[in-house]
Amino acid sequence: MQAEQEAQFQEFVRARWSRLVRTAYLLTGDVHHAEDLTQTALAKAYRSWRRVSRSDSPEAYVRRMLVSCNSDRFRKRRVRESLTAAPPETAGRDEAVSRVDERGVLLGALAGLPPKQRAVIVMRYWEDLSEAEVAEMLGCSPGTVKSQASKGLAKLRTYPGLAQVMDRPEQSRTSSAGTSSAGQGGTR
Repeated sequence: MQAEQEAQFQEFVRARWSRLVRTAYLLTGDVHHAEDLTQTALAKAYRSWRRVSRSDSPEAYVRRMLVSCNSDRFRKRRVRESLTAAPPETAGRDEAVSRVDERGVLLGALAGLPPKQRAVIVMRYWEDLSEAEVAEMLGCSPGTVKSQASKGLAKLRTYPGLAQVMDRPEQSRTSSAGTSSAGQGGTR
């Protein structure tokens, strides 16, 4: 890789690492898998950086790689991972612990979704992509995105405790999701 493209790739990784890991975490439910998944996707992006950097949105291109690598992870191992639905018990109750509990409820609810529904929910409502963008990313039709989102949201609505988290005041929800956007981390 030429020095200029090398520098361009390094800048891309520095600028987007945390966001890509966060997306991968929402897809996998495990911080270690998320980091591995992000590294795998970035390694693939590095090998084809000329093509990736010429795309309309290199970040969207790499996000699509994240989703594909996550799907490959399940295909290769032929073992379905079981994510825990509840975080471990905590000692004290303060605001920070409450936010962790809220995140745990949300992550537990996401863990209960099949991988494709989880990918649609994360990309559609957390990453705030359009149905067309999600469809292109997942290689399916917009109708499939709509039906998977509908089924996923219906399942999330039945998850114990998630409704109470979403009924809390806006300030509590936005700080627990780690963003300032009201629609992210919840259901629309």
